[in-house]
Amino acid sequence: MKKLTILIFALALFLGMLTLSLREMRNWQIVNPSLDERTYSTEVATQNGFVNQAEIPVKTNLYDSRETAITKGIAEVSPAVVGISVTQIRYSQSTLTSDPFWRFMMPGTPRWFQEKVSSIGSGFIYDTKGFIITNAHVVENAVDITVTLADGSQHSADLIGIDEKTDLALINIKDHGDYKVAVLGNSNDIIMGEWAIAIGNPFGLFSKSRMPIATAGIVSSLHMDFGFQQSGRVYQDMIQTDASINSGNSGGPLVNSKGEVIGINTFIYSGSNNSGSIGIGFALPINRAMVIIDELRNKGFVDRNYYTGISYRPNNPRTAKLLNLGADAGVVVVDVKDGSPAERGGIEVGDLIVGLDGQRIQTDDDIFTYFNLQDLKNGDQLILNILRQGQSMAMPIILGETTPSITP
Repeated sequence: MKKLTILIFALALFLGMLTLSLREMRNWQIVNPSLDERTYSTEVATQNGFVNQAEIPVKTNLYDSRETAITKGIAEVSPAVVGISVTQIRYSQSTLTSDPFWRFMMPGTPRWFQEKVSSIGSGFIYDTKGFIITNAHVVENAVDITVTLADGSQHSADLIGIDEKTDLALINIKDHGDYKVAVLGNSNDIIMGEWAIAIGNPFGLFSKSRMPIATAGIVSSLHMDFGFQQSGRVYQDMIQTDASINSGNSGGPLVNSKGEVIGINTFIYSGSNNSGSIGIGFALPINRAMVIIDELRNKGFVDRNYYTGISYRPNNPRTAKLLNLGADAGVVVVDVKDGSPAERGGIEVGDLIVGLDGQRIQTDDDIFTYFNLQDLKNGDQLILNILRQGQSMAMPIILGETTPSITP
């Protein structure tokens, strides 16, 4: 009886081990003997077949990954960014001749004198022929312009054109070559809060490192209008960023994370004590800038030699009642020149101008202010909001010259 019990126990143990072995064999894969060893060694067996290891994404630790959207954006545009060194002529007033006593003692002494000064700025190449966009204040009154490329090489450049009103300038490298260019983005598609990278030559550090200097932040505001400046420039529709912009960054590109130029770094807000950058900078949108740059390249200047052909006088209650204008605000058209843009646009004597492009006009001073604050050029369209016999009308006119009269 004891031997029979031992036999039964041994048989049960054997059957149990056999069952476990069969379960394990279900997960085994029989290697196809015709499959080359080298091929099999680079593949991983799955339930559905073999998958090449190259197709399996490699897991990267977050802390080991240093490449970001910002680093990619900088790498994309940096080869096209340049440092600009300029020798300029500036006029200074003599400290002696500013004193009435010395002017009396030394009559005929010039009150102003010229001096050569050096300044720095930034820019970027947008055409393979070496055309560079920068700010007007970087290269104005320049007698010598030197451009430093990202590879450290230096080249002389010519001033092609300058537009003081928009603070834009176009220069061209004298040495012929096939230069790397920056990709231009679309400033109409800027997203509030997206990454913004300012690249350029702050404090002349470009010449020290032989590579452009980058700072990063976000687009902190859009459509910032600063109007007419004492310098005669008009800063409108500006992009605000907290990417640090410093002295020497002017003219350099403001770039998004795709490496596309969305603006041109132009000026900073430094507070009342002029302490330098406090983290608020402004850039001119690239779409608006390229309209000016294209004209500078084609003509060398921006044609603002236009007029409307309208003569007007202020309106008042007496004039409004006399002419039955229906309002005592605005200005009254008293003459329209033959062949002028106003005549071609259908403006008539007696029309009451109450708005320009939707902006309310109450006095003739409002018209003067409007034209000072706008970046209008020959060929631009202007909408005149008028009242004619009590009826409100919007009359478009194309700014330009008088059409020459044809004599028989």
